[in-house]
Amino acid sequence: MTRVTGPLPAQKFAVDRRSFLRFSVLAGAAAGGAGVLAACGNSSSSSGGGGTSADGSKFGTVAIQLSWLKNIEFAGEFFADSKGYYKDAGFGKVDLIAGGAAGTTVEAGLDTKKVWLGMSAPMLTAPAVLEGLPAKIVGTTYQKNPFCIVSSAAKPIKTPQDMKGRKIGVQDGNQLVFGALLAANGLTPSDVTIVPAQYDPTPLASGEVDGWVSYVTNEPITLAAKGFQNANFLFADFGLPLVAETLTVRQETIDKERDKLKAFLVAEIKGWKDAVANPAESARLAVEVYGKDQHLEAGEQTLEAKAQNDLVVSADTKTNGLFTISDQLVGQNIEALGKAKISIKADQLFDLSVLKEVYAEHPELKS
Repeated sequence: MTRVTGPLPAQKFAVDRRSFLRFSVLAGAAAGGAGVLAACGNSSSSSGGGGTSADGSKFGTVAIQLSWLKNIEFAGEFFADSKGYYKDAGFGKVDLIAGGAAGTTVEAGLDTKKVWLGMSAPMLTAPAVLEGLPAKIVGTTYQKNPFCIVSSAAKPIKTPQDMKGRKIGVQDGNQLVFGALLAANGLTPSDVTIVPAQYDPTPLASGEVDGWVSYVTNEPITLAAKGFQNANFLFADFGLPLVAETLTVRQETIDKERDKLKAFLVAEIKGWKDAVANPAESARLAVEVYGKDQHLEAGEQTLEAKAQNDLVVSADTKTNGLFTISDQLVGQNIEALGKAKISIKADQLFDLSVLKEVYAEHPELKS
């Protein structure tokens, strides 16, 4: 996420969020190194059955790779850990491994079996599956992806059509998703001036560009906090309704560790219900405990937690429960991936049967 200090526009904005589109199944050593290997090793001895692991718990230790650094994006996991929901579910320890630019992707970690489950996105997982990774998305934290175009409130860009003839800052890792946004709205790259960018939105604040590829939970909040009033529109509202922060596992986990996966999902749902209900405590856990080394700001993290809730909770989740993905939304994701020239079938990428079983067995989790 972003931390901003100092005046606009000269201040450089230190943005430390991920791109959906970093992907390499054969990336280097997994984040966490030997600790990750040890964590996964512990979990294998008690997969899915009723046995007792070396630490006395039912399922032992599992390695969960986050999609980015430990910040408000993972408030539900912080609650599940700090309130003992993971332990109640039968896990001796859930090792939350930070992702980030220097770390291995979730898909690479799953490919090498160095992580048991990870938070990712369809535009990362789908290419990996097509390249042979036996993995599936079993649920999603965000019903909408956070990608947006942020612009100055004085010269707002409110729709993709408003981008025509304007300069748009686009990071290398986001070129594909931006191209998909253009295609989904009948535009071509020649309709806009694409300005290569990093993740520091100073060029937007200084007027060098008119729009900026951003996260709605990030730059719009931090820019406004420093006096740069802005407008934005979500990619998800204009032809790219991709889910995000997807819970992704290997196929063998679904097949052979189903009870273990269901237990984990129960703990996750409880954690995220708490996170949605209490943004301030979510921010405290991120700032003071799990992301303490990130030097996060409590006020900013609280605002981001509130904005994040709009992505986590939808009319469908209010009916069906957190993490669920409706059949309609699955279809929309497959269509959106097609616009990004990623052709994949729904049953190749999604398996929501485990989550459906969780809610059938625990209907109280829906409320």
